Amino acid sequence: MNEFPAPPRPTQRWLPTIASLFVTSLVISNIIAVKLFAAGPFVLPAAIIIFPISYIFGDVLTEVYGYARARQIIWIGFGCNLFAVAAMWISIQLSPAAFWTLGYSSAASAQQAYEAVLGFTPRLLASSFAAYLAGEFLNSFVMAKMKLATNGKYLWTRTIGSTFAGQLADSGIFITLAFIGIIPSSFLLRLIVTQWLVKSAYEIVATPLTYAAVTFLKRSERQDYYDRGTDFNPLRWSGGK
Repeated sequence: MNEFPAPPRPTQRWLPTIASLFVTSLVISNIIAVKLFAAGPFVLPAAIIIFPISYIFGDVLTEVYGYARARQIIWIGFGCNLFAVAAMWISIQLSPAAFWTLGYSSAASAQQAYEAVLGFTPRLLASSFAAYLAGEFLNSFVMAKMKLATNGKYLWTRTIGSTFAGQLADSGIFITLAFIGIIPSSFLLRLIVTQWLVKSAYEIVATPLTYAAVTFLKRSERQDYYDRGTDFNPLRWSGGK
């Protein structure tokens, strides 16, 4: 008879909550990104207030549950965002009721405003999706590899380092694909660098919150995953190695 009790098994009780927050922040950020605002000398999309949160959740997912589980959530986020875009496109195609004016002079004016906010050009949509996949997968990959390299120490180096890589890919791909040939190349580079630095600074400021979330989840879930032997192919679906 074994005199020693078996160690507590890892759980994933909080995984649905973290995944839901990740997907919600992604979908909301794509809806509000249409608005630009001025912050001193910088012009930024309104999505800046929430989109970097998805990278924080991405860090938490990889750090606690591992790259393979994070990979699943990234693809779920992609699918949910695609579903939201499809629903908005269908809603735009519906003919507005004559009395639906939303305070505008006519239903046609209300429809025009609705399309301006929720409509997507194919180029912007493709740019957004490509940037999301590249940025999130790179963020998770760097996070997992740095955890192995540091033997699980120095969490702040992983959260900041992975965000620097992921956000650079995200900002660079989106702005380049969406605006090349439309705005001057010098301004294009300025936009990329500005968004990259602002989003990365967001992660640095949020580092204490990331630490708190990771510490709580590791204790609650009794899990601290290391991606030894993991297949990092982003096209796989399996949540295992």
